[in-house]
Amino acid sequence: MEKLLLYLAYPFVRYALVVGVLIALCSSLLGVTLVLKRFSFIGDGLSHVAFGAMAISGILGVTNDTLVVLPITIVSAILLLKTGQNTKIKGDAAIAMISVGALAFGYLLMNIFSTSSNLSGDVCSTLFGSTSILTLRKEEVWLCAILSVLVVLFFIFFYNKIFDVTFDENFARSAGTKVDLYNLIIAVIIAVIIVLAMNLVGSLLISALIIFPALSAMRLFDSFKSVTICSAIVSVICAFGGIIVSILAGTPVGSTIVAVDVVVFFVCFIVGKIKGGSRA
Repeated sequence: MEKLLLYLAYPFVRYALVVGVLIALCSSLLGVTLVLKRFSFIGDGLSHVAFGAMAISGILGVTNDTLVVLPITIVSAILLLKTGQNTKIKGDAAIAMISVGALAFGYLLMNIFSTSSNLSGDVCSTLFGSTSILTLRKEEVWLCAILSVLVVLFFIFFYNKIFDVTFDENFARSAGTKVDLYNLIIAVIIAVIIVLAMNLVGSLLISALIIFPALSAMRLFDSFKSVTICSAIVSVICAFGGIIVSILAGTPVGSTIVAVDVVVFFVCFIVGKIKGGSRA
């Protein structure tokens, strides 16, 4: 406890906790929708796009890579949504195409135009997360806070529309809901979350941040609202606990957070089994 309090005295540790909790909250809210729409791996595809965009940013020598990564990822989210609606290229195939292509080109560009003496270390830290979450500047924290507030407000004010789009797009469209518009907004928000989460868990582990809290909540509850609230709580607790364990144990931040998510999922799975058995 003394060691933890000592670390919490440093601003960069507090920044990491704030950003980690906010990203986990946003990821969990839309994660439920993506899982139910069987489109959960959009996070995986967009994270690889963000990796490729980060490689381009490094080649161009852009100091703030968010200015390059965010627009490219958002455009890719829009293209992915449009391509996934094509009858010739299904959603899962489109995700696989974009995911593998962006990852391959990103790594290829980093090798051809390498400016680092430790390319393997840079690639590994980008893919799996690193201590960069502990080097956040105050401006980056404020940017994350503002974007997170916008995501939460969108989810609150358009909760009913998101619910309709999640469960029955045809009924929602017949009721006058602009389904394509809301799907587009959800895709753009996911792209923003992906970019924010790059420093937290790395591009290869972002999907876990989106999927595991939702799946854990679904083991315990049945209604959409209960699952969403539980998912948010689980995600925040796992992110906070993962960062604390990572700081104290000296383990990689991203991998530790995902490991905590996995453990919590199995706990929820067991509790759900017991709960289901008691009902019977």
